[in-house]
Amino acid sequence: MKMGFDKDSFKKSVILNVKNIYRKTVEEATMEQMYQAVAYAVKDVIIDEWIATHKEYEKNDVKTLYYLSMEFLMGRALGNNIISFMARDEVKEVLCELGFELNAIEDQEPDPALGNGGLGRLAACFLDSLSTLGYPAYGCGIRYRYGMFKQKIKDGFQNEVPDNWLKNGYPFEIRRAEYATEVKFGGFVKTVWENGKERFVQENYQSVRAVPYDMPIVGYGNNVVNTLRIWDAEAVNTFSLDSFDRGDYQKAVEQENLAKTIVEVLYPNDNHYAGKELRLKQQYFFISASVQRAVMKYMEKHDDIHKFYEKTVFQLNDTHPTVAVPELMRILLDDFSLSWDEAWEITTKTCAYTNHTIMSEALEKWPIELFSRLLPRIYQIVEEINRRFQQKISQMYPGDQNKLSKMSIVYNGQVRMANLAIVGGFSVNGVARLHTEILKNQELKDFYQMMPEKFNNKTNGITQRRFLLHGNPLLADWVTRKIGDDWITDLSHIRRLEVYADDPKCQQQFMDIKYQNKVRLAKYIKEHNGIEIDPRSIFDVQVKRLHEYKRQLMNILHVMHLYNQLKDNPNLDMVPRTFIFGAKAAAGYKRAKLTIKLINAVAEVVNNDRSIGGKLKVVFIEDYKVSNAEIIFAAADVSEQISTASKEASGTGNMKFMLNGALTIGTMDGANVEIVEEVGAENAFIFGLSSDEVIRYETQGGYVPMEIFNNDYEVRRVLMQLINGYYSPQDPELFRDIYNSLLNTQSSDRADMYFILKDLPSYAEAQKRIDKAYRDEAWWAKAAMLNVAKSGKFTSDRTIEEYVRDIWHLEKVKVELD
Repeated sequence: MKMGFDKDSFKKSVILNVKNIYRKTVEEATMEQMYQAVAYAVKDVIIDEWIATHKEYEKNDVKTLYYLSMEFLMGRALGNNIISFMARDEVKEVLCELGFELNAIEDQEPDPALGNGGLGRLAACFLDSLSTLGYPAYGCGIRYRYGMFKQKIKDGFQNEVPDNWLKNGYPFEIRRAEYATEVKFGGFVKTVWENGKERFVQENYQSVRAVPYDMPIVGYGNNVVNTLRIWDAEAVNTFSLDSFDRGDYQKAVEQENLAKTIVEVLYPNDNHYAGKELRLKQQYFFISASVQRAVMKYMEKHDDIHKFYEKTVFQLNDTHPTVAVPELMRILLDDFSLSWDEAWEITTKTCAYTNHTIMSEALEKWPIELFSRLLPRIYQIVEEINRRFQQKISQMYPGDQNKLSKMSIVYNGQVRMANLAIVGGFSVNGVARLHTEILKNQELKDFYQMMPEKFNNKTNGITQRRFLLHGNPLLADWVTRKIGDDWITDLSHIRRLEVYADDPKCQQQFMDIKYQNKVRLAKYIKEHNGIEIDPRSIFDVQVKRLHEYKRQLMNILHVMHLYNQLKDNPNLDMVPRTFIFGAKAAAGYKRAKLTIKLINAVAEVVNNDRSIGGKLKVVFIEDYKVSNAEIIFAAADVSEQISTASKEASGTGNMKFMLNGALTIGTMDGANVEIVEEVGAENAFIFGLSSDEVIRYETQGGYVPMEIFNNDYEVRRVLMQLINGYYSPQDPELFRDIYNSLLNTQSSDRADMYFILKDLPSYAEAQKRIDKAYRDEAWWAKAAMLNVAKSGKFTSDRTIEEYVRDIWHLEKVKVELD
């Protein structure tokens, strides 16, 4: 047990918190009140380490990472923090003595709704690893009031309802009003001359006050506590009494409303102008606040801004934080009166960019009209960066108009954020080996040819502390009994499990744990969906954001095909299968939302058909998030990683499933390639087109999905069921858009642009191999154990060490408590 955790003190602290916060005794407290009391008691333990950590950083004048991200999908903090203190058993005992169960208390905590998918979850894993490895870092983001949304399924359709995760207050955050900064929008830029030098002043602007809230990120067993700093927006002048007295009530609260809107919701729907404007406001808001504060913090200890990059590094998590480049330039030029060249040298040695997408349509572009109106000074700086960069292109590639059009930052009425991030930083990294190669040879080829030294790969990773130690305690305890607990902070040690993979007794123990985890998930599904599922069936799981390239549609089309086979032959020899989906679709993404409806429509028919003898079940888990993800990963037998090859940058769900002993069915895409390298193709189920084949079809054409429709009866039968009312008798046309997207799309896109029908037969064949393999219990147990044993590479600890070695150059800090 860690020094500094005292059971008796902790117990007294919980009792006192109940009394002081709620004027109650423990016996009278509700579960929610007990959660708050326990969380504040845990925070009391954290605070000493938090203070000690930052004192150590200041004493050593360390280089600090600012990880800038629009999203941090943290998951619940209470259980994770207790685990990081290595005090789970002690806290359990204290709560037991008080008449409560730790799991029940943990369930009271809302998931902080600060992200929506892989990008935000990766950021959370990185923060966990940075603290556990002892590297100085801040995560910087936005304190969204409502996060993305709570997903409710009504009549099979996704409904978005506000996720008010802050309604009861969040015990782990601390408001730091002393670090508030002003962020300016709009107005115009005036040029003034002072001492013979040109200065730029923004006038007639609107502004908000950015106020930071700090959350502790506790390292595992090492006394290190880093900080997630999320910015809230407040009005500079909260209320205009003058306007109110004149009867202009709207004007009286105008500033307050501006501030409120900025932090209201994660990713406003941007398929309209107002949504685009708000998203750009959000990006500049948290970036300006974070960069201003980083500069101030540096200047408290140093007097030479020219060496800023020696003590500071900004990592831009995707294109959303790219305004950090011109914002740092603005501060250096306007506040410190540096020359352009001086400011540019500092900026380009401070900023580094992570690319998370291959698809060019996902690389952010802003209309010049919007960008220049909202951020007039920033736009001036972007224009100048672009002018100088165009000169450089013209010098290196004289007369090459094609290069200019592809690489310019400002072009064709738009500001291209990826181009700005590449030009304005010293490092560009992809997030899986295949992804980085595609960036270098396809999407960002011109930039790679011009500045190859900037490009590098950092394959993503996950934290084993949340996704095995916390999420799957049965398996975690078993692993520790077999090989010791070194794997918790060095996952490479998990390879030592390999020697047990052929041992029949260990295989049995492993499969018993899997069965217990499946019972736990079945119970969750019964409680939340009202569906009985058989824990002895194969749990075949696809949980991730819903997007066409991730091909949840292919999965459900295959389920429809299986159901057809069962209807033709109810005695079909197949291992019972439960297909489990969990996914949120972006609010404005119509086809993705229609796919959710299709999954639920198929579930409705299949789950209520007694003639198939329970051999097939379909479950859509509502409101997929970190807390239910932990239960799902632990229970999965099969991990669906079926994105169109060349489209998924990395994926991290694939790693979480692997760590928990699920076998991958997947394309050779993203990090699947490296997973298969580690575990061996014989312990996974690979199918489908390669990334080269997909790219060839995309560039040269030649794929005609209608030929498959005409020549394959099974495919044709499934597709006709989309439009003949089989799954929507009240509205036979309901799924017409999905049908059209696969065959005769009416839009400018190609038919079946994600090659679903092309890969469907190969996918169905891989699914047959799964059915056959699962019958051999010893083989399956061994393959599942090998997946766990070979997962060592995919820890975020390894990823962070590579970032530190190649990009950030941070130094580890040891924190000793008095």
